[in-house]
Formats: sequence, C-alpha cells, structure tokens
Amino acid sequence: MRPAGPPAYPAPRDLLDGKVVVVTAAAGAGIGGATARRCLEEGASVVISDAHERRLKGFRLELEKTFGSDRVTALPCDVTSEEQVQALYAHAAGRFGRIDVAINNAGLGGTAELADMTDAEWTKVLDITLNGTMRCTRAALRLMRGQPDGGVIVNNASVIGWRAQKGQSHYAAAKAGVMALTRCAALEAAEHGVRINAVAPSLAMHPHLVKVTSQDLLDELTSREAFGRYAEPWEVATVIVFLASDYSSYMTGEVVSVSSQHP
Repeated sequence: MRPAGPPAYPAPRDLLDGKVVVVTAAAGAGIGGATARRCLEEGASVVISDAHERRLKGFRLELEKTFGSDRVTALPCDVTSEEQVQALYAHAAGRFGRIDVAINNAGLGGTAELADMTDAEWTKVLDITLNGTMRCTRAALRLMRGQPDGGVIVNNASVIGWRAQKGQSHYAAAKAGVMALTRCAALEAAEHGVRINAVAPSLAMHPHLVKVTSQDLLDELTSREAFGRYAEPWEVATVIVFLASDYSSYMTGEVVSVSSQHP
C-alpha cells in the first residue's frame, strides 16, 4: 500500500553552514520559496529575489522573523533584464562578500497549442525560462570563477524537457534548453572550480496552485505519478540543497529528475 501523503519534513543537517546563496523567483509558495527557507534552515545566508516586489518584501519579513535580518536580504529582479540581473549579483556580493551558491528558479509556463500560439507567447516563455536562466548562470559564473573556492549553480529544469505534452511546446523547448545550457556551461566552469547541475521536477504543487487547477487536470497529472500524488515544493528543495552542498562534490553537468512519473 503506497503512502497517502508526503513523509515528515526532514530535520536540517547544516549542509550549507556558512554559505551564501542567491535564489531567484523566491517570493511565492512554490519551489523558490521552499528552497530559500530550506537553505536558511541548513545554515546559509540567503539573498532572495523576485519580479513581484510586494510579495518579495512580505516573504523577506517572514524569513527575518525566523532566521534574523543578518542572514536574509532581498532585491527585486526581473530576469529578462540584464541590468537587474547584474544588480542582483552585485548586491549579493556586496552584502556578504561572495556568492557560494546560485539557484536559478525563475520560469514561466502556460498552455497553448503551437498552431494557435503567438510569437509573443513563445518569446515570453523562452525569455524568462531559458534566457533568464542563462543571464543568471552567466552572472554567477563571472563572480564565482574569481573566487578561491569557486561555487555551485543549480538550475530548475523540468521533466517536460524530456517528455512531450500537448500545449507545452514553448515551455518544453525552454526547459530542454535549460538542460543543455547546464551541461555545456558545466564543462566550461569546471576548470574554475564551479559546479553546475539542474533539477527536473515532474509535478510540484502548493495550495495556491491547487486552487487554480481544475480537479480533472489535477487528477490526470497525479495519475501519472507512481505515488499517486504531487510533490510538495520542499521535496524538490531538498534535492536542490543536496546539489548545492558538498555531498554532491563530484557531480557537474547533471540533470537530476525529481519525479515519480512513469512514461
């Protein structure tokens, strides 16, 4: 008999003790927010960013209450803007003196069949999801390759970069691009002591997302998962933390599936 829900939330192990971490798209209830919280629980100082300034401020204040203002800072960032991406990494390095880990979580989905898709719909998804990841990876790498201890970059891809789904050609193309970007950049970064990996979640949901998802679609998506349920955002965050930590010291250029989905 398979379990009805996720296991108990795992206790922290100081996997990122003393590290400085930047997380994009971190102001919501999804993977980015769960990752920022988990990094703090694991001992890191964290710079959170998001394009939504009001939500970002609220989440920063929430984290400060638990972890203290000395370990949390925030700066709005639209990853389609090179100027804002540069400002984010300059802010992080200026505040903490270095950046040990960059977690590039920003992305945009949507549903449209290709024959009916506009250039604007295609371009927006690609610019946020793929180009935004490239801009953030590039900015982090430029800083990390000059640091004595290098650094770690973790990108958020998706199993849809491997598996076809109707109405998702723009998102699938973007996420497949994130995977290829991760692998190629990792080879270039290795000589500088920088590791670059990615996670590829299948179905991770949070209460706000569940509310705006039809029950029929949710039933269809969960039926593809071996556990018969969607992942909690923190279940993806724990894998991201593993890739950010020294526990994955021999891994680079890898795309780790965080999924119970069968073909």
